[in-house]
Amino acid sequence: MDDDDRVGAQVKVIRTLYGLTQEALARRANVSTSLLSQVERGVVPASPGFLAAVARALDVPQSRLTGQPYRDEAADVLSHQSLAPLRRELAAYRLPPAADDPRPRPLRQLRASVAMLSTARHQSDLTTLGEVAPGLLAELRSAAHHLAPGPDRNAAYGLLAETYAAAGQLVWRLGHGDLSQVTTDRYMWATEQSGDRLAQRVGDYLLAGELAAVGEWTGARRTVNAAIADVESMVSRKDPGPVVWAVWGNLHLKAGLIAARAGDAATAWTHHREAVDAVSRLDIPERDDYRLVFGQTNVAIWRVGLAVELQDGAAALQAADDVRPPADYTAPERIGHHHIDTARAAVYHGDRARALEELLLARRATPQQTRNHPMVRETLHALAHAERHASGTLREMATWVGVDD
Repeated sequence: MDDDDRVGAQVKVIRTLYGLTQEALARRANVSTSLLSQVERGVVPASPGFLAAVARALDVPQSRLTGQPYRDEAADVLSHQSLAPLRRELAAYRLPPAADDPRPRPLRQLRASVAMLSTARHQSDLTTLGEVAPGLLAELRSAAHHLAPGPDRNAAYGLLAETYAAAGQLVWRLGHGDLSQVTTDRYMWATEQSGDRLAQRVGDYLLAGELAAVGEWTGARRTVNAAIADVESMVSRKDPGPVVWAVWGNLHLKAGLIAARAGDAATAWTHHREAVDAVSRLDIPERDDYRLVFGQTNVAIWRVGLAVELQDGAAALQAADDVRPPADYTAPERIGHHHIDTARAAVYHGDRARALEELLLARRATPQQTRNHPMVRETLHALAHAERHASGTLREMATWVGVDD
């Protein structure tokens, strides 16, 4: 396994070029010198929070540290087939259709196509997202222009926003952070046209995630806290309804993640408790409003994720044992992400066998997400560092992901 591919190896190279000691970089990034040393040596995987903080401290894009977008035949074909038309559509988002463009399908059929695309998003089916999203965005843009002002046009803009979110998952998974930021901006624009206040707060949820991903903790917190304050005014009404509670709960989960990545454990767990309370207000165990799944399973998964971000491997593994998704759970993407987080927790806890087992479960749940996830590569590097002779299973997994020599 090529050691130069690790985030820690890239951090060390850039730190040395800048003439920074580990202590100096740790102060700039507000991380411990011990953690920085362990990541540089490959003892522990770099977390998303560490990655964002150090990239900002070094003033380099995160892709410089992760090596994304990754270069392999499958990813290259997918990028070639989908990203060029997607870029064109993202640029043309305000343009009316040309005179000779075909008329868009009825809203009922468009709604069914968007639902299919969102299912692919929940499954982290990048191939389907790449094949369908650009053309569907163009058709929805045309529909929004053809429809008269009123509920149908508002609905078209809502569907357009949902499709932008699905496209955002595609480009994020492929490692194109710049395009992810554009899709979030387009999502927020579309929700403004739709007039859907809750959808606009979901836009804040997405924006807060973009800000946190680049280490802009203050902006991320301000964004999500303002969204929570707005939804709180809806929650305080008599019988606000399960959709409001679901959005409220998801906003608290995002706020908790931002706090955890900033090292604020007390605030992170306070937000998680608010989300747990929101689950108790739902009409069914699992909801999928605005394609942000929320319910018992997702809140349990986030409990694991928060503990991992706080580098509490023991607590994360204990929480992971309580995650029992129903057989018909609608979001395999969340299950795959859960196994990736649990693998990181197992590394922190020194349980290498479980870490590899969790990565294999992630591969089974969402293969395309797992293959393109930087934390999977980081975890594999940490496992290889800990083993003098890598097992056949570890070598096979590394080869499949694309980090083997």
